[in-house]
Amino acid sequence: MDLDVAHVRAFVRTAEELHFGRAAGTLAISQQALSKRIARLESLLGTKLFQRGGNGVRLTEAGQRFLAPARQTVAAADAAVAAAVGKERPLRVDVWGHLYAPMRRLAQVAGRAGELALGHGRDLPSVTTTLLHGEIDAAFGRAHPPLRAGLAHRLVRLEPVDAVLSADHPLAPEPALRPDQLRDSTLWAPGALDRLDFLHRFADRFGIQNTATSINLGLTHFLTEVAEDPRRFSLVPADVPLPEAPGLRSVPLVDPTPLYAWSLLWRTGNGHPGLNRLTAACAGEAGRRRWLEYDPARDWLPEPPTNHPRRQGKQRGAAQGAGVSKRTFERPRT
Repeated sequence: MDLDVAHVRAFVRTAEELHFGRAAGTLAISQQALSKRIARLESLLGTKLFQRGGNGVRLTEAGQRFLAPARQTVAAADAAVAAAVGKERPLRVDVWGHLYAPMRRLAQVAGRAGELALGHGRDLPSVTTTLLHGEIDAAFGRAHPPLRAGLAHRLVRLEPVDAVLSADHPLAPEPALRPDQLRDSTLWAPGALDRLDFLHRFADRFGIQNTATSINLGLTHFLTEVAEDPRRFSLVPADVPLPEAPGLRSVPLVDPTPLYAWSLLWRTGNGHPGLNRLTAACAGEAGRRRWLEYDPARDWLPEPPTNHPRRQGKQRGAAQGAGVSKRTFERPRT
């Protein structure tokens, strides 16, 4: 059976939108033309791919099974066209963890990776799904185990973390704080703590009993909420440019200093030339700026993203498994 790529593409877009009108708009065709393509594909396959009814459009069981290979078919067709005409398509890179501004890290290496097409994923599970479906080539943010099968990663940066708290907080005048000094304060989180791996692990490790959650409406709104209550604090990587938020204080954390791990992820077997350039640029920048140095005597590092079988071991072993240096160093802030 020979399938028309245009029909398969129509199916994929409709499955993503679950709305025939919106899907037709993304393909720049009429809704009638889209419906004909879907009907022709269903006729060739001998099965219905969508259920249409009063509750809208949804995939049938056959449609759900067909979706992943259909996406791969469309991606392979696009790659074949690009290869035939001799034009390399942009490397599609997604980022997540927007509150911590991951784009500033990617911007430091992007110029050496060739043309990039950037997107913004919601969270690690959604981004890894699009990676595995072949919709993007790479992703950048904080990854944590267990990583899904079929993905590879490179640890790019271990970034020191500061505490941000209200200027009226009893600890605000301190030049630096130990994490355990925050034990009686309220950890303010931009969402459910069980979905925020780093904050969740920090609270467990340092005995933070009081937590509260907000809605992620951006860094400025979040920090304004922190500043409004003298009992609240939160964590941000030290290099994140903080917006002007009246009544806010940023204090370094020491003994130990928490480190936030940034990683680059990609799907194994992805042969896009830009991916090799991007990973090489990340490795070069990390070496020049000493981004991966780690001293277990003075730093706290949640388990880095690694598929190493000993990943449940001590922090030192986990860091070594991710290629992290153990040298004591004066940590650069830029």
